[in-house]
Amino acid sequence: MATINLGNIKFNWQGAYAGGTAYAIDDVVSYNGSSYICKLASTGNLPTNTTYWDQMSSAGTNGTDLTSTLTTQGDLVYRDGSGLQRLGAGTAGQVLQTGGAGANPSWGTLSSDMVKLVSGSHSGSNLIMDNLFEDSSTYSQYQVHINYAQIDGSFWMRGRTGGASGSTYSSSDHWYRSYMFGLYSNGSPLETGEGGYNDSKFRIGWTNTTGTNGDSYKITIPNPNNTSYKLQYFFDNTFSSSGEICFANGAGVGGSASTEFTGLVFSVSTGNSFTCDYIVYGLKA
Repeated sequence: MATINLGNIKFNWQGAYAGGTAYAIDDVVSYNGSSYICKLASTGNLPTNTTYWDQMSSAGTNGTDLTSTLTTQGDLVYRDGSGLQRLGAGTAGQVLQTGGAGANPSWGTLSSDMVKLVSGSHSGSNLIMDNLFEDSSTYSQYQVHINYAQIDGSFWMRGRTGGASGSTYSSSDHWYRSYMFGLYSNGSPLETGEGGYNDSKFRIGWTNTTGTNGDSYKITIPNPNNTSYKLQYFFDNTFSSSGEICFANGAGVGGSASTEFTGLVFSVSTGNSFTCDYIVYGLKA
């Protein structure tokens, strides 16, 4: 009866291939990430020699050790034209932007069509905003928000010329008109209108005694350096009178001033003062 060596009916794992080792049939080795089985006993024949070895499994694609590419918290990895690259963290508030096919990503500032230019609180006589309209190529119009204005006396708006070293434009070629509607004392409706011309300023408000809730204005100024009209405005006004909310809207246009406007001045009647919060936005074309 034939003798069967039970040890030879299974694979014999021999670990990594070594050139000085004598390998027998059914010995299995690893070599360059793949595995091979000996089919003809030999010594010194590489596993890639198909006379002595058959391949059992093939090595996959090697991964990339990103620890050598990503070095700092916040890093991102991307592929450029040649391989993997590191994109360091941007600054606070930036967003990741793509340049499209064939370009690398980058950090950038989120663009907005409505940009806050200036804001703050005011207490005193004149609220002066200089160098406000310098970038006329970027902004086609502006919005001025005057909130919680507590006013003693009439409330005026004038154009400012020449930047910080300039002066208030006071030529008498402004005009204004306004219409008011809403609720007045004890729920009685209020509807009235007013207009004027050949003034040195736009009147946009009326007395609101200090200590009340205050008026709020949204003034839209389309292109203050328009070649036909040097300063224009349209406004909506919400104010409190006798404990009830009233509303007003109106429009005014400045005349043919030859000097370009660079800013605004808000003021009240001589000897009076006012308080408010304010924000100015530039609206892109």
